[in-house]
Amino acid sequence: MPLTSLWRDASRTTPAPAPPADIDRTMVPRHVAFIMDGNGRWARQRGQPRLFGHRAGTQNLRRILETCGARGVEVVTIYAFSTENWGRPQDEVTGLFQILSEAIVLEAPALHARGVQIRHLGSMAGIPDRLAGRIKDAIRLTALNERLILNVAFNYGARAEIVEAVRKLVTAGTPVEAIDEAAISANLYTAGLPDPDLIVRTAGEFRLSNFLLWQAAYAEYYSTPTCWPDFDEPELDRAMAAYAARRRKFGGVPDADG
Repeated sequence: MPLTSLWRDASRTTPAPAPPADIDRTMVPRHVAFIMDGNGRWARQRGQPRLFGHRAGTQNLRRILETCGARGVEVVTIYAFSTENWGRPQDEVTGLFQILSEAIVLEAPALHARGVQIRHLGSMAGIPDRLAGRIKDAIRLTALNERLILNVAFNYGARAEIVEAVRKLVTAGTPVEAIDEAAISANLYTAGLPDPDLIVRTAGEFRLSNFLLWQAAYAEYYSTPTCWPDFDEPELDRAMAAYAARRRKFGGVPDADG
């Protein structure tokens, strides 16, 4: 049974939004990654503190996951907290951790019921014990699910990920001549998963910000001025339509006029 049908068959109170009639099903990205930017800006525009925006952004994730599942996406990766985010004010960092901890308790059972497998990309170093425990519990709870994979890049940095992969190879005594692209890929946090086809960044920014640098080598990039809390189903469909309109050459020439 296709992933779309499995998602719709899962227990839910409202149906996932139907895809536009003009979506090309053969051009749906298998793996979509999101840099969820603009939460603080969205809150400031409403006269609210930054954490108000972070909470709204977290609440927005459910509808985006549901829509991705309905469209046939198999893997979703979200950039939840980077290694550089530790440099933010302490009260914001503490608040972010609290929001994530609450979200895991509220959302993990629902995601489990819908067949979503939760994975963590990043390091647990420095993460409060209570939050780390909840992350591990959510991973264990959903480990056997297969309808959609949700990678949560939390305390994540792409350069650190690559360094760690190389260190694993060296520690294992891997011969120099055996250290190739495949070997490094097999030691990344995303080992065994397809590379992202589409990376979406909200709030009008045009940077990868140390996100999936290795895996994004041939990803299509899409930027929208919409802040993450307002990124909805039509916005996602526009991103997918832009992806479907592009010709992915992977460095080659697919036809005579390429």
